[in-house]
Amino acid sequence: MFKLPFPFLNLFLSLLLTSIPFLVISQNVNTELDILLKLKQQLGNPPSLQSWASSSSPCNWTEIYCTNGKVTSLLLSDKDIKVTIPATICALRNLTVLDLSYNNIPGEFPRVVFNCSKLQSLDLSQNYFVGPIPDDIDFRLSTLKYLNLGANNFSGDIPPAIGNLTKLQYLYLNSNQFNGTLPNEIGYLANLVELGLAYNGFVPSPIPAEFGMLSKLTFMWIRNANLIGLIPDSFANLSSLKQLDLAINNVEGSIPGGLFLLKNLTYLYLFLNKLSGEIPQKVEAWNLVEIDLAMNNLTGSIPEDFGKLQNLKLLNLYRNQFSGEIPSSIGLISTLKTFKVFTNNLSGVLPPELGLHSKLEFFEVSANHFSGQLPENLCAGGVLVSVIAFSNNLTGEVPRSLGNCNTLLMVHLYNNNFTGEIPSGIWTAISMTSLMLSDNSFSGELPSSLAWNFSRLELNNNKFSGAIPVGISRWVNLIVFEASNNMFSGEIPVEVTSLSRLNTLMLDGNQLSGQLPTKIISWKLLTTLNLSRNALSGQIPAVMGSIPVLLYLDLSQNHFSGKIPSELGQLKLLVLNLSSNQLSGQIPGQFDNLAYENGFLNNSNLCAANPVLNLPNCYISSHNSNKLSSKVLAMILVFSITISMATAILTLVIVRHNTRKKQNRDLATWKMTTFHKVDFTEANILEGLTESNLIGSGGSGKVYRIVVNHIGEFVAVKRISSNRKFDGKLEKEFAAEVQILGTVRHSNIVKLLCCISSEESKLLVYEYMENQSLDSWLHGKNRRSSPRTNSIHHVVLDWPKRMRIAIGAAQGLCYMHHDCSPPIIHRDVKSSNILLDSKFEARIADFGLAKLLAKQGEAHTMSTVAGSFGYIAPEHAYTTKVNEKIDVYSFGVVLLELVTGREPRTGDENTNLAEWAWRRNAEGKPIVDCLDEGIKESCYLEEMTTVFKLGLICTSTIPSPRPSMKDVLQILRRSSLRNYGERLER
Repeated sequence: MFKLPFPFLNLFLSLLLTSIPFLVISQNVNTELDILLKLKQQLGNPPSLQSWASSSSPCNWTEIYCTNGKVTSLLLSDKDIKVTIPATICALRNLTVLDLSYNNIPGEFPRVVFNCSKLQSLDLSQNYFVGPIPDDIDFRLSTLKYLNLGANNFSGDIPPAIGNLTKLQYLYLNSNQFNGTLPNEIGYLANLVELGLAYNGFVPSPIPAEFGMLSKLTFMWIRNANLIGLIPDSFANLSSLKQLDLAINNVEGSIPGGLFLLKNLTYLYLFLNKLSGEIPQKVEAWNLVEIDLAMNNLTGSIPEDFGKLQNLKLLNLYRNQFSGEIPSSIGLISTLKTFKVFTNNLSGVLPPELGLHSKLEFFEVSANHFSGQLPENLCAGGVLVSVIAFSNNLTGEVPRSLGNCNTLLMVHLYNNNFTGEIPSGIWTAISMTSLMLSDNSFSGELPSSLAWNFSRLELNNNKFSGAIPVGISRWVNLIVFEASNNMFSGEIPVEVTSLSRLNTLMLDGNQLSGQLPTKIISWKLLTTLNLSRNALSGQIPAVMGSIPVLLYLDLSQNHFSGKIPSELGQLKLLVLNLSSNQLSGQIPGQFDNLAYENGFLNNSNLCAANPVLNLPNCYISSHNSNKLSSKVLAMILVFSITISMATAILTLVIVRHNTRKKQNRDLATWKMTTFHKVDFTEANILEGLTESNLIGSGGSGKVYRIVVNHIGEFVAVKRISSNRKFDGKLEKEFAAEVQILGTVRHSNIVKLLCCISSEESKLLVYEYMENQSLDSWLHGKNRRSSPRTNSIHHVVLDWPKRMRIAIGAAQGLCYMHHDCSPPIIHRDVKSSNILLDSKFEARIADFGLAKLLAKQGEAHTMSTVAGSFGYIAPEHAYTTKVNEKIDVYSFGVVLLELVTGREPRTGDENTNLAEWAWRRNAEGKPIVDCLDEGIKESCYLEEMTTVFKLGLICTSTIPSPRPSMKDVLQILRRSSLRNYGERLER
């Protein structure tokens, strides 16, 4: 055997020993490389991981961090991963950080990560995980310092075992579907620095007092989590706390004084709760940057110590019951940017130094009792965005300095006692969009130029004068222009018709004269035009009939003359008022119905061809006005010869008429207006109005099912009638339904085929819905009569049909709210107004109470509360201002009907269905116990649970948390698709 000389042996051994670490590291990298490449394959080879290749070291890959050559961090955030987490991932034995956030990973909590024995940071946020968190998480992941499970679909209880993760510093469980209580055990996480539990549907629970033991906690985020009860006094012990967010809950009682003594507290968000009492007057939280206590029931005065918070940037105290004056020291805060105290009972003079020492951006003090002038230096910092001070007792002129404030976006000063002219710079501030000055005593003339993005100008009830400038053509983005009851004079320039985005134009109650423009350039979006109470003259231009979406036209109390253009009949007007003019001739036939009953008063020379309104008959009028011709004597002779013949004929006609009077209706008294192509006449409908065809009745009339042709097709006819002359209330309901349904086209809104009207009755003819109303299926004791056979059979509406009905009805309401211009509020959404065709496709019906929102996104004032008991949104109890959210509430009740099978009028103990569902949820009763026993199938439980929760959200007592119908529809579709996919997999 060959032997190495001893010196060479020493050298070899030395080299071998020095190479061992390199060999180990190389072997480790190769092993982890194989693991990672296998992992990539198991994840579906996402394109975002193309750089993972055997030709390079994993420690050089963007998603990998290594320590001493070993993979310790795997960062796979936002990599479009759509599969469950492979067990291979924990073959990386040194893994301490695993980030899989912002992917599309399905399934339950991935127990495979329990095999990552050294894991310190786990981020699974923003995925599609479902089900509970395992009860043994503390045993399997005891080394965790960071855990983020936010924005998933985890449900059930948060396991108390979380409290045993003693090393945990960051815990985020926000934005899930947890429906248990807040575990007290979280309060024992002594090392916890940040806690996020926001946006969960916990059983209504108080905040555990143990949370006050988290002495290292800097961030507590429990917004919108169904909290109740008091804020624990133990929170005064949170000495490290920087941000406290308990907003959008039902926390009540007073604010503990200790909160305002926390020296590190920087952000305090308690808005939209039920807090009451006064704010502690002693404040030593000198680091406070933002305070938001808005939308509570807080009383008393604003603490003087707020003026000592020299880091304060935001102070939101709006919608409370604060009284007294604003401390003048607040005007001295050099950091203040947002100051919102609107809708309180504050009074006195506004601090004159507001804005002088800071870069103030938002100044909103409306709906209080402030007096005196606006502070002179609001825009001294040069960044002021809004001045909202309407509904106060402010006086004097608008500060000249605001005219030099180019950053202004909104100035709303209406309903005060301001005088003088508006600083010229306000009109042209480069960012200005909305200027609302109504109900003051402002004077001066309109400028020829406005800021390029000006969209809203309201000047009603002031003393503005002069002409409407020709330069109005440069106001290109104007949507609303209201200047009623001023002193404007001169002609209306044709340039006003070039405003292509204009939706509302109101110039009534001025001194305008001359003729209307005979050319309309760009009025494609105008819905409201009011020029009444002026001195306008000449003929009404025929071109006005070409305004495509005009709904409201008021030209009353002017000096218009001549005929009403027949082209106006092309418009789908809800309101037409041409009264108190000098118009003559025949009115367009489309307006000869009671919907326009008061639209033609005080025009002595108007007539109608087939009068329904209180107007003369045009043919009779014209004969009476004819002058005797040169053949008058001959006519008299002919008359004398034929009078006896006429008498005989008349006698015969009277006899025959009397004998047939009870058998035939006088069709001449009925007028038919069609909205779709129909193959029937008035006679077909009128002959079918018999008791044998009656299928229902309601508060405004009866409903008939009438066959209209030889192949047995049906229509549904709703008859609105009165024992006396058709009353005003029913007339309004009729007009509303006709105007809306006559123009709306959507597969989930019932089709109005035509309307037939007489003086005492109105007939609405709809497509016939074979399966009648949802209400009859849900609450009709499961007895169904076939419309063709009249046989009665027992039927339970299964869940797939209910879900399809929910989606269909949501599609109809979504169209009304988001796709109609202006949007439509139904105001009487209920299961009896959701009709079902032969395939159980839903149609929204009965628009008798619907109203159009003239201005999208704004509340509309109703004179009376409309709707049906059990479906009426709570805000109707204290306001008549409503918006789309009242329909969302009512639809939420329908969702609860669908999922529980219960009627809306009754819950338990004299509560309605929404209140019953909320109380059951608050008591922690399992949702499955609330479901309709007739449809409680295991494969649909998750879907039904989702719909139940959505019904709760939609029936929130406060409108703001309710989702839009667009969001509701998206949730329903997503839930249905997800459940369908899971059933396919099974």
